[in-house]
Amino acid sequence: MPDPDNPPARPSTIAAAFGVAEDAAYGAVAPPLYLSSTYEFAGYDQARRYDYGRAGNPTRDQLADALAQLEGGAGAVITSSGMAALDLLVSRLNAGDLILAPHDCYGGTMRLLKARADRGHCAVRFVDQSDEGAVAEGLLASPALVLIETPSNPLMRVNDIAALARKAKAAGAAVAVDNTFLSPAVQRPIALGADYVVHSTTKYLNGHSDVIGGAIIAASAAEAEDLRQWASIVGSTGAPFDAWLTLRGLRTLFARMQVQQSNAMAIAAFLDRHPAVSKVHYPGLPGHAGHAVASRQQNGFGAMLSFELAGGVDAVRSFIANVRFFTLAESLGGVESLVAHPATMTHADMGAEARAIAGISDSLLRLSVGLEAEQDLIAGLQRGLAAV
Repeated sequence: MPDPDNPPARPSTIAAAFGVAEDAAYGAVAPPLYLSSTYEFAGYDQARRYDYGRAGNPTRDQLADALAQLEGGAGAVITSSGMAALDLLVSRLNAGDLILAPHDCYGGTMRLLKARADRGHCAVRFVDQSDEGAVAEGLLASPALVLIETPSNPLMRVNDIAALARKAKAAGAAVAVDNTFLSPAVQRPIALGADYVVHSTTKYLNGHSDVIGGAIIAASAAEAEDLRQWASIVGSTGAPFDAWLTLRGLRTLFARMQVQQSNAMAIAAFLDRHPAVSKVHYPGLPGHAGHAVASRQQNGFGAMLSFELAGGVDAVRSFIANVRFFTLAESLGGVESLVAHPATMTHADMGAEARAIAGISDSLLRLSVGLEAEQDLIAGLQRGLAAV
């Protein structure tokens, strides 16, 4: 029974205070960093909780525990990258097991799934998960795993996690959701029926563009333990210092997301009115196809958006050469604002045909909105748009 005199901490408090003032040795307020690769046994055949760094590390486990609590999961594994987190899940499948994945998923995800399938490690089918008929047909093939990415990268399409999870589980499939674009500050997929949540902690969880890392959170304690064991077997666990930095970044997650989402909403409204822009992809706009679902399953609309320029590739080149306050770079989720051209950057490996099927045009630009002043960001975009 819940203790009314000691209610559970709210997610923003967990993010800000997890591990604070818990150092039993010296009373350090900030959690200590454990870099040791190996640990002393208490005696003959007497292993302590930690024995070797690949299998377990106090700092890495502290981040894992924080993320599990934030996502409402039973346990988590910290990996060396977001792709390592996804591959940790995928690599446990058997030959012939089918993955049902979104047709417009992140280019790196598509590359990984195709590479695994080409080597016979699993099978993969890419479907438009907003198309109920396509999903129903895919589920008839009895997939082992349904992978959901919402909002999608880079077109910000929104899928109904709860509805897809119900259908997937009725077909006997497990459900994994990539929550990188929103973080648990905005969306909690396990509460909506997901079995796993995958993150590139490089992005919003760390938030400072100085760490590469990943995480996978499991709803089941047994699955979390199995993932931990598999991570030790294949050696995909993350480094302690990276985990320490990510935990430090996590402290400001909720505050960062609040400002970044506010900036993104203002920018989306500005772009939506601009004559040089033919289309804006942002779920916060009432005209976005996923606005109603996003309003229901998210606590806000995130700080990622994309838009298409009416002038095509020439306009893209001119915009990139003249925009201010948005750095041309891959990645996302940091305190600084970035602009990316998916067709030549994040999704180049997909190939032109796959990009066309997914709806990723050469005139599409993706923005990761940071913490700069809203007025400066809009002025910087205005400068870029005036040149197209």
